[in-house]
Amino acid sequence: MPSADNRIDSRDWGLLALLSVLWGGSFFFNGVILRELPPLTLVLLRVTLGTIILLPLLRARKIEFPRGLSGWAPFAAMGLFNNVLPFSLIVFGQTYVPSGLASILNATTPLFAVIVMAAAGEEKLQARRVAGVVVGLIGVAILHGDALGFESKQGIGILLCLAGAFSYGIAALVGRRLPQRVPPLGTATFQMIASAVLMAPIAAVVDRPWLLPMPHATTWLAVLGLAALSTALAYIVFFQILQRSGATNVMLVTLLIPVTAMLLGYLVLGEPIALREVIGALVIASALLLIDGRVLSWFSGAPASTPHTIR
Repeated sequence: MPSADNRIDSRDWGLLALLSVLWGGSFFFNGVILRELPPLTLVLLRVTLGTIILLPLLRARKIEFPRGLSGWAPFAAMGLFNNVLPFSLIVFGQTYVPSGLASILNATTPLFAVIVMAAAGEEKLQARRVAGVVVGLIGVAILHGDALGFESKQGIGILLCLAGAFSYGIAALVGRRLPQRVPPLGTATFQMIASAVLMAPIAAVVDRPWLLPMPHATTWLAVLGLAALSTALAYIVFFQILQRSGATNVMLVTLLIPVTAMLLGYLVLGEPIALREVIGALVIASALLLIDGRVLSWFSGAPASTPHTIR
């Protein structure tokens, strides 16, 4: 359970750092895989192999499967907005923009979640959250640099990545409708199963993966890393932090992911890091801190409210 004073201990700081590497690494793995496989096939492999890895853990914990269409419906909705749509949109976006920039755009997820929650009547728009959204949009504009960029391919990539972040924002709302009696491991596995079922016909029709040439060993290693580390293990770590330290603290990982992804892209893929990307990342980080509220509470002495938006 989260601590009463909303503090995070050294163990969970370590887990947050690990989670940032796991999720930041997904952008690196995507960059490697996209050299040989099309985006939808990549997503299908990610959710399918991730499901296969999680199923034995589900069996070991003796967690029962949902029953009937009504039982699976909330997990199908979660799989659609938390995996199928954002994974596909972001991977397509990465065919136009570097992995580091894609990860920064992904960090706008809490900004969209604030808007979605307010529009659904789940949460009032507080002044600091409105300010956070505005600052975050300014950060995105700085990232792009040249006007709105709708005429450039990079502009298309940015819009796709932002659409993926918006889908994650909807997933935060959908997650509140999930059955509370289901353990976190069950929720993670069931949404992955639903995601695999949804992705299979889409990838089959669009990519026809059985006609693709066999990828090299490096690509397969990246696929396994994406499924095992950035999907299956990442979900396990995420839910452990969520249970121990709460949504407010696990949200901090969104500040760490862009740094991890940019460094991996720079060190391994040779992707350049532009000055405006660094500035844009700092502006977005400031927006997230405004939304989170903990920094303001340190100066005012008032407790920070617990946000409902988590990735």
